[in-house]
Amino acid sequence: MTRLTLCTDHRGTPEQPGRVVTVIERTFWETLNDPLANLESEASTTGKVWGAAYHIPASHAEEVHDYLDEREIDGYSAHYTPFHPTVDTEGVAGSTGSSPIICMLYVGQPTNPQFLRDPADREPQNVAQVISAGHGLSGKGSEYLFLLEKALEGLGLATADVHVTDLVKRVKGIEAEGVAEAEEEEAELKVTKSLERSVEESDRENGRASIE
Repeated sequence: MTRLTLCTDHRGTPEQPGRVVTVIERTFWETLNDPLANLESEASTTGKVWGAAYHIPASHAEEVHDYLDEREIDGYSAHYTPFHPTVDTEGVAGSTGSSPIICMLYVGQPTNPQFLRDPADREPQNVAQVISAGHGLSGKGSEYLFLLEKALEGLGLATADVHVTDLVKRVKGIEAEGVAEAEEEEAELKVTKSLERSVEESDRENGRASIE
C-alpha cells in the first residue's frame, strides 16, 4: 500500500513538516483504520503495488546509490524486493512470463519517527492542509502531490491511487479558496483606499470652501 509520511527537507521543513509518499505492508495498513478503506479497488486488496523500475548501468550504480541515500535519508531506509514486469524481455506489453527482478526501493517504516502514527495527522483534510502549505528544498508540497498523481496515472492503470486522487481534490479546493480569499482581500483593500481618497478630497474641498 502507498501512504504518506512526514518530510522535513524536500517538501517541508523541521518547523513545518510536509507530507510525502511511502510504501507499507497491507497487513499493517489494515490496523490504521483508513477513512478511505471502502474506496479501495479490487486490485488494491491483493496487496500489490504498481510502479516503475529503472536499470542503472554498473558504471553509475555507486553514484546513484549515494545520491538516493542522501535524498531519501529523511524517513526512509533501503529495502530489496521482487519486481514483476508487465512486459517481457522482448518488450511485448502484457506479458506475464517475465522472471521477477530484485529491485532496491526506499520505504518509510512504521518504526521510523517520521511515520504518521497519530490518526488525527492521517485525517485526509488535515493532510491536505499540510500539503497545501508545505514547501521545502525541492519545492511545494502540492506540486509533489500533483506530479505523483500524474506519475501513477502514467503507469497505465487509468487512474491513480484513490487516496492520492482524493488528496488532489482536497488540495485544489484549499488552493481555490485561498485564491478567492486573496482576491476578496485585494478588492476590500481597493475599496478602503478609494474611500480614504474620497474623504481626503472632501476634506480639501471643505477647506477651500472655508477659506473662500
